[in-house]
Amino acid sequence: MADKEYSADIITLIDDDNVQHEFELLDAIETDDGRYVALLPYLGDDAEGAADGSEYYILQVVEVEGGEEELTEIEDEEMLDTLAEIFETRFSEIYGEED
Repeated sequence: MADKEYSADIITLIDDDNVQHEFELLDAIETDDGRYVALLPYLGDDAEGAADGSEYYILQVVEVEGGEEELTEIEDEEMLDTLAEIFETRFSEIYGEED
């Protein structure tokens, strides 16, 4: 079997202070409540990709004017905990790790 070359899905987000931040898209899910993504801070190719051991962020995908999409923070702590459990289960299945 030939080795597949891994290519990270990198997205750039701009914060309220107009500062750009790069993230690796770890996973995306859709529930009855909406669409969500899990993002890990990306350090760039020179730093060997995503930050190992870093926290990942869960954001909601929201459609805004003109059909464009925007990522927003999740205010509901219970919803955030539920989504974290879903993503953790999926990460375990995908990556075969418990952490």
